[in-house]
Amino acid sequence: MSKCPNLIKELSFGGLSLKNRIVLAPMTRARSGSSRIPNDLLVKYYEQRASAGLIISEGTIISHQAAGWVDTAGIYTAEQADGWKRVNDAVHKKGGAIFCQLWHTGRASHSSFQPDQGSIVGPSAIAISSGEVHAADGSKQPHEVPRALETEEISRIVNHYKVAAQFAKDADFDGVEIHSANGYLLDEFLQSSSNTRTDQYGGSLENRFRFLKEVIEAVCTVFDSKRVGVRLSPNGAFNGMGSEDNETAFPWFAEQLNQFDLGYLHVMDGLAFGFHEKCRALTLDDFRPIFKNTLMANCGYTRDTAEAAVGEGKADMVSFGRPYLANPDLVERFSNDWPLAEMPDPGTWYVPLGEKNFTDFEPYSPSA
Repeated sequence: MSKCPNLIKELSFGGLSLKNRIVLAPMTRARSGSSRIPNDLLVKYYEQRASAGLIISEGTIISHQAAGWVDTAGIYTAEQADGWKRVNDAVHKKGGAIFCQLWHTGRASHSSFQPDQGSIVGPSAIAISSGEVHAADGSKQPHEVPRALETEEISRIVNHYKVAAQFAKDADFDGVEIHSANGYLLDEFLQSSSNTRTDQYGGSLENRFRFLKEVIEAVCTVFDSKRVGVRLSPNGAFNGMGSEDNETAFPWFAEQLNQFDLGYLHVMDGLAFGFHEKCRALTLDDFRPIFKNTLMANCGYTRDTAEAAVGEGKADMVSFGRPYLANPDLVERFSNDWPLAEMPDPGTWYVPLGEKNFTDFEPYSPSA
């Protein structure tokens, strides 16, 4: 008998039949090279993890301007789409499903990544206040002050999301997740600590939500809305985030998402990625009564806490990031109560080291 009967139950949404409720969370793995075209390493990496009910790809940049990390994959050229199609074909042959996470890094970028070494962009001219940023040459540099996007520029970025979604569809992704979390561009617009605009994209909750709303509307002209998810991080401190009004703002944002009939809402409710401490931490109990469709939990879950969250009806799916690094067969390990492999050196998680600590982890062998 499985040790996690709720997690291994099938789940359906948007015409997809998922074989279980264990999700590979999006993680920046930096193995695509300077071309940002998915390669043989990525094919193998995702194929190894295809027993997940759903795979969400690493953050995949929607344009040159969106870049903010070395060697991350893109989805804004036909060549990149072709690379992703090889990945998706391998996942589908294993019976898996895979969504593409659409990503713009916003003020978390560095000018060395930008076209013609131009300014990074954000909602307002407010830099990330702590830590450093990795530049394109791998060096650590102080965070830069972003250039506040002009009102008329926002529609162009919305179109970048739409074009990227079309490339994702051409690449045979089963759907897309809009990355609106972790201090990247869309999250920066949502939060009052990073958005002090006075136009229609700043101030009120409705205005701060407008950019994400327009992105969702654009992407849903490409994919059926039930094949679109959104990720939010109401508690996170990463990239200098956290706002005093998050306690009221994020439930309101979640409620607005209902109008789109989305496939799912992916909430980083756990605190393992850091907590901003500017208001109380929001939990699944804050979102379950509000959001009407599939709810995915994330951040710091173990097999047993995830099993409880699904069993108690607080979440429909749970995504796992770090446990998947060294355990490509995480579903089988969870279900059979097999031990998890030792976590790899954190210094190798998000850097371009080829197959090292990326595709060189073996599935568990009970007889070993």
